[in-house]
Amino acid sequence: MPADLNTAGAPAYRAPAVHKAFQLLHAVARSPQRLGIVDLAQRLGYSKSTAHGIVHALLREGALAQDPSTRKLFLGPAIADLLFCDWHPETAARTAQPILNALRERIHKTVFLGVRMRHRVLIIAAAEAPEGLRISAPVGITIPLLAGAVGKVFMAAEDPRRARQLIAEIGLPRFTSRSMTDMATYLSELEQVRSRGYAVDIEEYIDGVRAVAAALQNRRGLAAAVWVVDFSSGMPRGQIRQIAAATTVAAEELRAELDRQPTIAASDH
Repeated sequence: MPADLNTAGAPAYRAPAVHKAFQLLHAVARSPQRLGIVDLAQRLGYSKSTAHGIVHALLREGALAQDPSTRKLFLGPAIADLLFCDWHPETAARTAQPILNALRERIHKTVFLGVRMRHRVLIIAAAEAPEGLRISAPVGITIPLLAGAVGKVFMAAEDPRRARQLIAEIGLPRFTSRSMTDMATYLSELEQVRSRGYAVDIEEYIDGVRAVAAALQNRRGLAAAVWVVDFSSGMPRGQIRQIAAATTVAAEELRAELDRQPTIAASDH
C-alpha cells in the first residue's frame, strides 16, 4: 500500500490505531449523553474488542474516565493537562485584566479576551464599557469559531489551505443578513485581515452590533484574540481604524506579557 504524502512531499506514516482513538474521543466529547463501550462500538462501526482495547488504553492514560456505577465514559483529566500544559486560562485572565481595563478606559467600549477551542471560542476575561447602554457577556461562555471579527482573526492566522478546509468543514453560518456566506468572499476578507493585522465585523454576527478584533499571535498555549464590541451607533465607521489601532497595541502588549509568563500546568492549580 503506498504511503501518503504530506504537504512537504515526505512520506506520511499511517497510524490507524491513533486515528480510531481520536475518533472515539471525539464521539465521547460530542455526545449529549455519556456512552459506554458497546455504544461507542456501534456508533463508530468498531468491533467490541477493538473499542474495548482503545477505551482501556485511553483510561490508563487518563484521556478517558469512567463512572464506577454506570460504566459510562467521559473525557479524562489528561485532556485538560494537555490543553493547558504550558498556558493556563486563569493566569492569562489575571494577566490580561489590567490591559483590557486600560483599553476599555481609552475607547469606552466593552472588551473581551477569548481563546480558541477547536470550533468554539471561550471568553476568559472581559472589561465592560464604563457607562450607558453597553454589550456584555459572562466569562466562561463560548461563541462559534466563525463569529464575526473574532472568527476572521483566528482563520487568518491559519495556513490558507488549512483555513479553507476548516471553513468547508464548519460551513459559513448566516448569523445575520450581512454575514459572509460565500467562500471566495470570506477567503478574500481573510487576506485583508492578514495584511492589516485586525478584523472588522459590521453587524455580521449580531444585528446592530459592530466589532474589531486582533489576534495575539502568542507562541504558547491556545490561540487567543482581543476584541471590542459596541452598538453600531456607538462605533461609527470613522472611528473603526482608531479603535483597531488601540486593540492591536493591546493585543501585542498582552502577547508579550503572556509569553514572559513561566510555564504553569493545569494540575498545579
